[in-house]
Amino acid sequence: MAGRPVTESDLDRLKARHATALYRLDLIARGAQLSYEDGAPIDMVSEKDRLEAVVADLDRRIEILERPLN
Repeated sequence: MAGRPVTESDLDRLKARHATALYRLDLIARGAQLSYEDGAPIDMVSEKDRLEAVVADLDRRIEILERPLN
């Protein structure tokens, strides 16, 4: 997004990624066990930490984009 104006669709994409990350966090909180395509289990503690970092980053980016220009 750097170097060009931010569009409404850019913001919509960030919000969609945010919703997906929150959904996955909810699944983890409910006890979901994810695995890779080869069947190897995903470390859910690490995945939860990663998704929480993604949500925090997206929260920050969305908030910046939604600020009115002064």
